[in-house]
Amino acid sequence: MTGDVFVLVEHHDGAVTESTYELLARARSLAAATGGRAVACLLGHDARPLADGLAADAVLLMQDEALAAFVPEAYVAALATLLQAHDPRLLLIANSTVGIDVAAPLAVSSGRPLIAYCEALAIEDETLVATSQVYGGRLRAEIELRGPAIVTVVGSGLAVSRGDGEPLPVVESASAPAIELASAPDLSGLRTRFIARHEPDVGDVDIAREDVLVSVGRGIDGAENIELAEDLAEALGGAVSGSRPVIDAGWLPKARQVGKSGQRVKPRLYLACGISGAPEHLEGLAGPELLVAINTDPNAPIFDVADYGTTEDLFDVLPALVEALHGAGA
Repeated sequence: MTGDVFVLVEHHDGAVTESTYELLARARSLAAATGGRAVACLLGHDARPLADGLAADAVLLMQDEALAAFVPEAYVAALATLLQAHDPRLLLIANSTVGIDVAAPLAVSSGRPLIAYCEALAIEDETLVATSQVYGGRLRAEIELRGPAIVTVVGSGLAVSRGDGEPLPVVESASAPAIELASAPDLSGLRTRFIARHEPDVGDVDIAREDVLVSVGRGIDGAENIELAEDLAEALGGAVSGSRPVIDAGWLPKARQVGKSGQRVKPRLYLACGISGAPEHLEGLAGPELLVAINTDPNAPIFDVADYGTTEDLFDVLPALVEALHGAGA
């Protein structure tokens, strides 16, 4: 086993995801502590241009027509080949739809343990301590490992530290030239194939481009109360978004969903109104500059990531904010 820290490069429509760049930054810090390298694993077809800008000590590129689009079976076969050939200490994967589809079968095929919903990693000598969310983020579990592992990272970032709790320093790295590898042998006999990718209609608002989002969860109670959030969003010059239960209930269109199965957003201000803060929702937050939580449950996981929060009833808070903003001439 080497001290290398691998990162799966996730990309869609010719663009590398922001979560990949975040994981590479953490990988460089971890690799400096383990005495290894931060290595980007880029899978695709005609994907070499995507290697530009990947700040890693090495970029391993595997190209094959079977990897032109994301097919979980193909990704698992390719990554299993890389793990067997290079034996890294860690493989970091974003806890996205891609990560969820790939990590578990890859753990089985490679014989490596999987640490899912990880939010923090601490390393001291040969011991790795991972902190993961369980029960929808209501509890934290610590896992100690001395061997290799696959880790799926939840949310917009990963805290990395030494065993004494001191954050690992940020390690700068230039983009390394891509090293093209032979294709995985198992890619020739896949049982699944990519047919088409369907994108939801963005509609009149693209929440990924909004600077201010008033986001509502199950606590809004019904479609008739969405107007409260719309009034506040209008006063702030933003838009309304929601968590999956709100979209599943039909209270907001699919294009307004924030989370793992929705959109990933990075507004300047994110007001989470009646949102508990499940990992699937937090995965859609790419580090907003300011996160304000309104939830009557003081134990809601959203308060663990919020900059400010209140347990007052949102039906009291939202109208009061609108009134204050109008009074201030906002």
